[in-house]
Amino acid sequence: MEEINFILDSAKEQMSGSMEHLAVAFSKIRAGKASPQMLDTVNIDYYGAKTPLSQASNINTPDAKTISVQPWDKSLLEVMEKAIMDANLGFNPMNNGEMIMINVPPLTEERRIQLAKQSKSEAENAKVSVRNARKEANDELKNLSGISEDALKDSEVKVQNITNQFNEKVDQLLSAKEKEIMTV
Repeated sequence: MEEINFILDSAKEQMSGSMEHLAVAFSKIRAGKASPQMLDTVNIDYYGAKTPLSQASNINTPDAKTISVQPWDKSLLEVMEKAIMDANLGFNPMNNGEMIMINVPPLTEERRIQLAKQSKSEAENAKVSVRNARKEANDELKNLSGISEDALKDSEVKVQNITNQFNEKVDQLLSAKEKEIMTV
């Protein structure tokens, strides 16, 4: 029984990892609202070292359509501005001598549909990962020695129930993200 519980816990852990990965992927898909995570991929040359923008400045969202980047070292303003443009995020940063202001443009209907498709793709990847965890757990259960057929069947049902719960969570996250994207 202890081995079975270990396998079930391991499967839950893998499936939880899939959910965390999905949450990170969804946070990178912008839904028309400004968020500091939009600049997570921007790196600057900070005294000879590639450094994430967030480690050399304060990044805030004063309102839903604006991102402000306030560098700790004002001499890096132009470097940061260039890095944001070079990151090819579709932003046009404005340097006012104190900080960089970025107006997040509203999404077109076509772009919203693209982002919804991207969200579906990420959700499907998460479901595939959950199913892989289920397959691994079932294989491990079958390889256990000294387990009765009834205990094996019961364990497989438990694995399937866990899988169904995680798939429902994926569907809930996806529908919430699609609603967020499609809301103008």
